Amino acid sequence: MTAPVLLWFRQDLRLSDQAALIAAASEGPVVPVYVLDDDTPRQWAMGGASRWWLHHSLASLDTALREKGSRLTLRRGKSADVLQALAKECGAGRVHALHHYEPWWRNAEKAVAKALDLCLHDGILLLPPGAVRTGSGGIYKIYTPFARAVMEQMPPAAPNRTPAIIDAPESWPETDRLSDWGLLPTKPDWAGGFKKDWTPGEDGAQANVAAFIDEVGDYPTGRNLPSVEGTSRLSPHLHYGEVSPAYVWHRVTASNADAEIFLKELIWRDYTHTQICEMPAYGSKNARDDFDRMDWRDLREARGDFIAWKKGRTGYPIVDAGMRQLWTTGWMHNRVRMIAASFLIKHLLIDWRHGAKWFWDTLVDADYANNSVNWQWVAGSGIDANMFSRIMAPLTQSEKFNAGDYIRQWVPELAALSNEVIHDPDAHDARPDDYPAKIIGHKAGRERALAAYRRIKG
Repeated sequence: MTAPVLLWFRQDLRLSDQAALIAAASEGPVVPVYVLDDDTPRQWAMGGASRWWLHHSLASLDTALREKGSRLTLRRGKSADVLQALAKECGAGRVHALHHYEPWWRNAEKAVAKALDLCLHDGILLLPPGAVRTGSGGIYKIYTPFARAVMEQMPPAAPNRTPAIIDAPESWPETDRLSDWGLLPTKPDWAGGFKKDWTPGEDGAQANVAAFIDEVGDYPTGRNLPSVEGTSRLSPHLHYGEVSPAYVWHRVTASNADAEIFLKELIWRDYTHTQICEMPAYGSKNARDDFDRMDWRDLREARGDFIAWKKGRTGYPIVDAGMRQLWTTGWMHNRVRMIAASFLIKHLLIDWRHGAKWFWDTLVDADYANNSVNWQWVAGSGIDANMFSRIMAPLTQSEKFNAGDYIRQWVPELAALSNEVIHDPDAHDARPDDYPAKIIGHKAGRERALAAYRRIKG
């Protein structure tokens, strides 16, 4: 019988539009494998929310594979060591996988390639990093010209179909039990809200795409309104590769709605991955050197404020609603993410890296490229970033984007307040006893932040 090949899954947990699967299946028997590889820098080990999602996505993938006559082999350890051992057990010499761009995955790919015939394919992004370049042949540093250049190469190739059958090897290798990996919380089970909001896996991803298509025409306005379901909610599905960006692009553009603003969000995802390829330490190092001189507050001094921010007890209703939504569901509305991040960085003068790490631990869509570039965009320290001196006013933002019902949902202490009062109860002497006062005034926080910024500018 033809020797099997290994199909190495990582953040590409789907069967449709899966170039690595198609290539592997064309060669004969396939052994699909997922390696739980925690050989990453300690600060980038998967957080609890990501592990919850991973458990359910792997279960879904195994079910889908079995419907095709295959199954998922689970192993734990260092990717290169595990794949080499598994190849020896199966008599396989070749591994097919999709390119990944996080620094630890690039290192793992190099290690695997030293031991085995590793065939890497595109499919995580619309275009691989480096596919679009400036007139001088360099990498785009600014998003807007990058987006224009990507648009010129769109649409992406039509998605590939799933093979009808995936040939099995003569015998299956031993596999770990998913339940033994301990990816799910035990006691207390903090993921109850996750179960209500999310259906991890390829079927859930495609259902979300279908639901969003009906709303894509309202996206330009709806995406900024926390009180309505105006975003796509596709970010965790895209992060885990349960649906390809090409699939999303083609489904959305076939809807006959003006989808350009949403499509540019997909391109932003390509942009952030391009940046981490150029600067692998984007998640821990300022992209602008002058921010290395920023006089952030010592976290020991600011610990109380940091805890208040994490728990949604800052006294700013829009910030608190977002932080509580994050803790309950593993996700936060995109507009509120910016408001909450800006509040931590500028009002509280706490280093953006502390906030990025909290998001990394608590988001189901915790993506190294997006999380790192987005936080540095808000901080002003990124390659292409908002100016630090542009400080979002959370109370004004809350009122401007009609966040009253959103606040009522996530901050029930304020549910009885009117729309005129709910954005800033303190200003109307309407703050309930069980809701905290502001931990810092807007003017005081703004002035402290601008003073710190002036010092690094000399």
